[in-house]
Amino acid sequence: MELRRLALNRLQLATPLLLSPLAGYTNLPFRRVIRELGSVGLCTTDLVNARSLLEKNRKALKLIESCPEDTPLAVQIFGSVPEEMVAAAQMLESLGVASVDINMGCPVRKVCQVGGGSAMMTELDRTASLVHKMVEAVRIPITCKMRLGWDADNLTAPNLARALEDAGAAAIMVHGRTRQQGFEGKVNLGGIRRVVEAVRDIPVIGNGDITTPQAAKMMFESTGCAGVSIGRGAFYNPWIFAHTVHYLQTGELLSEPTFDERVRVMNRHLDLMIEVFGESFGCTMFRKIGPWYAKRFGPASRFNKGIVLIRTRTDYETLLHDYIAWRQQFLDENGHLLPKYAPAPNALNFRDDELEEADLPAVTRREAIPVPLGPNELW
Repeated sequence: MELRRLALNRLQLATPLLLSPLAGYTNLPFRRVIRELGSVGLCTTDLVNARSLLEKNRKALKLIESCPEDTPLAVQIFGSVPEEMVAAAQMLESLGVASVDINMGCPVRKVCQVGGGSAMMTELDRTASLVHKMVEAVRIPITCKMRLGWDADNLTAPNLARALEDAGAAAIMVHGRTRQQGFEGKVNLGGIRRVVEAVRDIPVIGNGDITTPQAAKMMFESTGCAGVSIGRGAFYNPWIFAHTVHYLQTGELLSEPTFDERVRVMNRHLDLMIEVFGESFGCTMFRKIGPWYAKRFGPASRFNKGIVLIRTRTDYETLLHDYIAWRQQFLDENGHLLPKYAPAPNALNFRDDELEEADLPAVTRREAIPVPLGPNELW
């Protein structure tokens, strides 16, 4: 498969694979981990309230914290007051941000109640007017993240995408579920394809349940989208961008990272958390991160019970040393997990309401990152 570069107006991305914003997770340390592993075209921050940015709220500014290695960077904002959204975009442009993304897809009540997130999909003219004002106010690309619609009876994404293209949006990212679904059920590839067909020239970026290179390829081929944005799948598997590029270019699936490689990247992630947030708070935040690395360790109960108690880097190092010794009982003479303890392969979770052959079975025992009840600036 030919891997084409993706352009957001004048912003040329190295690959058409993007890191989606994920509230409480896609902070600077995680973005740096993703970039160091390679092949991501654009990273986006957690969603942040436009008004909080203008008020220079400490937590909001921490959400957009960056560094020279963290480029190109998009900041995702939400809000419904045009003047605030315009001013926030201008502020971000002055700080050197490469692109501003407007959240029209967040399903949580806290965002929708103020007219942001998925609520913006119910008022096409008002939303298009807001986007036009932002586009006119800055030179950097303005993109929009949306869902298929409010619910199954109100699939407004194609009409909204056309209106936003006319308003000057540089790209549309569409999550293949409705607001009513939240993060449950299957991603509807047919719904994303109709958004692709609705626009004339701007790229449409598909999003939702991209947890494997095969899922990314199916998203590209089934929808015709110009790019794929990965959120929870990247947290579950930070190597997914590099592995997907290799798979799309060669057809070859790379082997899963070894246990030692997973530990190396996990250690690096913790180091960056401590660098950015300080040892105490960084370790506290890492209590929710460590178990996701451990999901591919094989038996990990000893690790998971201890990681939620760490307070210092020394606590973590002691736990890891003890866990590695405990884990030996599940290995063969070559140091590999015995087959009965090996993690099950990831599976696809898509449906296509037009092509029955793409309606693949869901994971029999699905484990997903819990979605915060609102845009959490910090844990």
